[in-house]
Amino acid sequence: MENNPFVWDNHSDQPYILKDKEYKKRMRNKHKADWVSLIFKNLFLFPLGILLSRVFKPQKIEIKNFFAMSVNLDKGEKQKELIDELGCKNILIRVPLSDIQNLQDYVTFAKEFKGCKILINILQDREHIEDKVLLRTDIEKIFKSFKGISEEFQVGNAINRTKWGFFSVQEYLDFYLIVHNIKEESFKEYKLLGPSVIDFEYHYAIRALFSKMPVYFDKVAALLYVDRRGAPENTQMMTFDTTKKIDFLYSLASLAKMSSNKLVITEVNWPLSNTAPYAPTSEKECVDEETYARYMLRYYLLALGTQKVETVYWHQLIASGYGLIDARKGLRKRPAFEVFKIMLQFLQESTFCEYKKAGDLYILQFKDKKDKKFDVLWTTGREIPLEDAKEVYDMFGKKLSGDISISESPIYAYSK
Repeated sequence: MENNPFVWDNHSDQPYILKDKEYKKRMRNKHKADWVSLIFKNLFLFPLGILLSRVFKPQKIEIKNFFAMSVNLDKGEKQKELIDELGCKNILIRVPLSDIQNLQDYVTFAKEFKGCKILINILQDREHIEDKVLLRTDIEKIFKSFKGISEEFQVGNAINRTKWGFFSVQEYLDFYLIVHNIKEESFKEYKLLGPSVIDFEYHYAIRALFSKMPVYFDKVAALLYVDRRGAPENTQMMTFDTTKKIDFLYSLASLAKMSSNKLVITEVNWPLSNTAPYAPTSEKECVDEETYARYMLRYYLLALGTQKVETVYWHQLIASGYGLIDARKGLRKRPAFEVFKIMLQFLQESTFCEYKKAGDLYILQFKDKKDKKFDVLWTTGREIPLEDAKEVYDMFGKKLSGDISISESPIYAYSK
């Protein structure tokens, strides 16, 4: 596109905010009719989704598919070795339509991750949104190129942010319809994920999941960030913590005829302090590295406790402003890298038993491969003495002894 108003920020791995205000205003006015449909659907479905949030019962998820990580072609081959070190078996790879001329590089990169289940995130650009013939041609190329490598494709990303290219949900649905039709015609074994709404803005998800378009979402993808609220247990709109946001989305997916009720969180992280311009937000939302590690682990535990999310992809492995590894001076593993690795060692091959909450005390119970029971425990604001535990490990895998307290840093405790 000539004079392309969409500019990519290589520091934070996302587009810059649109600076051409006239273009943005013109495009929004062109699509303002879609707001009528959005508002109309939400008047009924938003409160209904909340009302039924506790009604739809979860389906038992497979823990081996729950823990996942995003990797990027431009972050180098070292990622394969790091993914192996983590023991992570599920990865997401972005494939931008704007870089379709280098498609084979993405295919070669994906092939390196042998033994991993791979989700391909097809990133939209304005050219492919506007040119339906070009979109069909390039989607067919992507589907053919990844045959035998991946069978799952997330269609679009952050569709409710104009800087990513869409100016209405209808525009996204028109885009998705073409991808969906290609899948139905020639690639029926593939699974498509969408609508990929970012943050707790479910009015956009409702508009996408309850339209009259002849499409189907095999899994409901969401970029469920909660970083602007601080800790993952903190609430928005007075009541919606991470657990309740997941319950609400699961309710919507269960009500929709256009989707299954399988949920996948394709992006989440916290921005890190003193990393500008690499942090994707302002310094106000940023946290230190130790807090980041605690929040990451607790987010995974809360999502797992709902038994309503199939997979959570941490965004991402190497990213100086928000990843497990800082790349500003070589590759430095942050504390969260070890916490993620220990989390997988304890939980990836375990069996989930029960999730309990008592005030600010959170407990998830598991059985390990040897059928031994253990709990993962934490609090949000006080310390509680731990009693009647045989073996206890901190979130870094270090064995604890003496007087042990339950705190904001989760611990793994085996029963006596």
